[in-house]
Amino acid sequence: MSRDEHEAHDASPWVVRFASLIPRTGPVLDVASGAGRHTRWFLDRGHDVVAVDRDVSGLDDVREHDRLEVVEVDLESGEPFPLGQRRFAGVIVTNYLYRPLLDQLVSAVGVPGALLYETFAVRNERLGRPRRPEFLLRPGELLDVVRGRLRVVAFEDLVIGDPRPTAVQRIAAVRDS
Repeated sequence: MSRDEHEAHDASPWVVRFASLIPRTGPVLDVASGAGRHTRWFLDRGHDVVAVDRDVSGLDDVREHDRLEVVEVDLESGEPFPLGQRRFAGVIVTNYLYRPLLDQLVSAVGVPGALLYETFAVRNERLGRPRRPEFLLRPGELLDVVRGRLRVVAFEDLVIGDPRPTAVQRIAAVRDS
């Protein structure tokens, strides 16, 4: 496996750090799952996983896994949220932002459950891609989305340096009851 392929399958350090907030027996929703780095990581830890993306070809090698449900859908099509009222022990989102889904993703966190979200933030337009405002979280935006709905365990809004300078915002939040 090349270095790029390996890195594409490594779970985010933020997700790994706060994965213990997700109940061990509960299902995990991997939103905009891409090549499936978080899908694989949670499957390896015994979770049932629902992987959602418009292109699920990156999951072809694990598609038949008995604890994996793959949902191929364009989340930005304007159609209703494809998972309806389902609830998950963990909702994982990295490197993806589509604001019309934010409330539904918070609602998808079960009791007990956790939201682990990490994506690009304002200031990234000066550092690299993405640059467009619709793909960059505004200061404190993730805090605003969960306020009054989930308990914040950790929040960061900073520039990280690895693998390249990137402005990110990330949150780990739980629904206790």
